[in-house]
Amino acid sequence: MTVLNARERKDQKAHQTKELRNQGHVPGVLYGKKVKSTPVSVEAVAFLKTFRDVGQNGLFDLQLENGGKHHVMVQEVQIDPLNNQYMHVDFFEVDMNEERDANVPVHLEGDAPGAKEGGIVNHLLYEITVNCLPADIPEAITVDISNLNIGDSLSVSDIRANVPVTIVNEDEETVVTVTPPTVTEDPDATEEDNTTAESVEATGERNDDNLDRPGRVE
Repeated sequence: MTVLNARERKDQKAHQTKELRNQGHVPGVLYGKKVKSTPVSVEAVAFLKTFRDVGQNGLFDLQLENGGKHHVMVQEVQIDPLNNQYMHVDFFEVDMNEERDANVPVHLEGDAPGAKEGGIVNHLLYEITVNCLPADIPEAITVDISNLNIGDSLSVSDIRANVPVTIVNEDEETVVTVTPPTVTEDPDATEEDNTTAESVEATGERNDDNLDRPGRVE
């Protein structure tokens, strides 16, 4: 199993935490039902590699300097939106014998025939919540859209049987749908139509005027 080294943080003052980040480390906290909340830090590069390798719900060992090893998963990651720097990480020690909820990303697979006909594929549910043992949490749930035509959709009830763990979401929640293409009016055509209509109206008015012109002979 993947191992990520960590060390406890004794000083949690703001300037020390900032200095920690400047030195290439990410502050975080380790907690769980059987472990007290412990401030820790990990090397940013090592954490990034681990997070990419195991995925959002992946399990790995957090090895502390004092020899303690904890079976954890990443519960939450805070990222600076300006520079994508990891600001803080929550490491949750899991009980491998206890089921838990986890959000799993949904990936679409295949080409929808409806899209080839001009339809628009709308991916509405990007994550699905499952409940299972930590070791059984899927990395992703793949949904096949290769049979979707314009007007078709897939809801949670349609994919539930294909997922080997319990899905918490309601059956009625729509995962993906293919909607008809949007029809936009041609502004030039509209302007031309208006111009034609105005011309016809003006011509009609001129004809009416001629009826009242002096000297007109019936």
